[in-house]
Amino acid sequence: MAKLINIKPYIDRIANGETSNILLADPISEFIQSSGTSGGQPKLIPMTAENFEKKTLELTLVDPVVKKYFDGLEKGKTMSLFFVKKGSETPSGLTVRTLTSCYFMSDSFKKSAPKICTSPIETILCLDHKQSMYCQLLTGLLQRDHVVSISSIFGSVLARSIKFLEDHWNELCSNIRTGCLSDWITDPGCRNAVSPILTRPNPELADTIEQICGNESWEGIIKKLWPKAKYINSVITGTMSQYISLLDFYGGGIPLVSPSYGSSESTFGINLNPLSNPYDVAYTFLPNMAYFEFLPVDKDGEEKARESNLDGVSSQWSSEMKNANGNVEPVDSANVKLGQYYEVVVTTFAGLYRYRVGDVLKLTGFHNNSPQFQFVERRNTILSIDMDKTSEEDLLKAIGNAKRHLEPLGFVLMTFSSYAETSSIPGRYVLFWELKFKERNRCLKLDAKIMEQCCSIVEESLDFTYKSLREANKIAALEVRVVKHGTFDALMDFYVSKGASINQYKTPSCIKSEEAVKVLNSGVLEKFFSPKTFFLS
Repeated sequence: MAKLINIKPYIDRIANGETSNILLADPISEFIQSSGTSGGQPKLIPMTAENFEKKTLELTLVDPVVKKYFDGLEKGKTMSLFFVKKGSETPSGLTVRTLTSCYFMSDSFKKSAPKICTSPIETILCLDHKQSMYCQLLTGLLQRDHVVSISSIFGSVLARSIKFLEDHWNELCSNIRTGCLSDWITDPGCRNAVSPILTRPNPELADTIEQICGNESWEGIIKKLWPKAKYINSVITGTMSQYISLLDFYGGGIPLVSPSYGSSESTFGINLNPLSNPYDVAYTFLPNMAYFEFLPVDKDGEEKARESNLDGVSSQWSSEMKNANGNVEPVDSANVKLGQYYEVVVTTFAGLYRYRVGDVLKLTGFHNNSPQFQFVERRNTILSIDMDKTSEEDLLKAIGNAKRHLEPLGFVLMTFSSYAETSSIPGRYVLFWELKFKERNRCLKLDAKIMEQCCSIVEESLDFTYKSLREANKIAALEVRVVKHGTFDALMDFYVSKGASINQYKTPSCIKSEEAVKVLNSGVLEKFFSPKTFFLS
């Protein structure tokens, strides 16, 4: 029987003043704080100088891959939308930051940013996210003829930035027309950084942007504002796949590139085929980043893992490896099988030992001997009532089917989330949808019959267990709650107020926090229920 230590108490001891050699040989330089929005509380992840270098190596590997597919990138800049979060300290004095903040505050990024980004480093490092976003959009518009790519860490951040632009384009045009920055931008770093770019009144550019943004529809707005942009660089797999159709709508045909797969815990792989269908992206694992093992799981990512020999103390901090008959053993990269689903388990250079990240992956191929995986879902983002367990993957597909029913009518599903309503018996699944028309000035008037059909389509797309329980009245009719514009921005603000980073924020596909549900409920405009009463013939 092999023992797996529970490392969380060791991390807590180091955070409280003990030396890092109780866990690993190299000194811990700081702690990385995970976002906590994928499901669960933020965690402290040890970081060493060597491990930080390995994480930044990922960026140097992605760049030449992208340049194989897009010419002329060296002749322009990236219109970046990057943000940082204020750090904190442990009782022992070690810095606690998000991974993206750690990178953007590093000397290497500060040195390279002026050459590759339209956003001055001071605007990226501004802790006021509204001022930061405004100034980054402004400098991106001022340099629109030099922009060859658009970049944000996650698709959700880019979607929110476009909504922010929709609310502020008149003011941005006014700044460009007069050559003066708005008075409410009070951050000294932002004002000083923008002034060398906003050097004079430019009414011609203001007229051009005003004409583009004043159109009835914002379809293709990114392509129109930044006509030389060759691709959009943003993670759009997993939960972020809900933003693909929205970014396609705004992008006007600009390819969506999901460059790499990583987390606060480790870098995993890169996308060697940037032009692949966004729904079919596979990441080639980088074996020098960490030691990877793969725990076979069922398609819904649950049952085999529960019977495995990695019964974590708290789902991710591993405890003891049992070798009882019938338990599923993790396999290494050389023994994974095509088409099989796995939960990734990682041992890092910074002290994580057989750590279950919680991501469910599907093996789709190999590059030389390195496995290539599609991201399927987070293992703990599951709706559950009675005996039914609806996975994130199945939920995304079901909502995608309903979305196709709405698109010909001119609707765009901006974003969504869900939760299991169990306060009444039987319980039901509730979906929160933020909808808008493609034409900006049209009022959102919803046809009850069409929305009820969408509810039915979602239910029909779910599995046999759900349909059986629904027909037996052990699950009540699925409900869609349509929320007003900006409700999901309020949800992001809620999570940011609780410690999440705007850079690393992922809209939860399944919410289990009652406080978060209250935020969404506060924005509900209308409610619709599935009229369907039978499913099985």
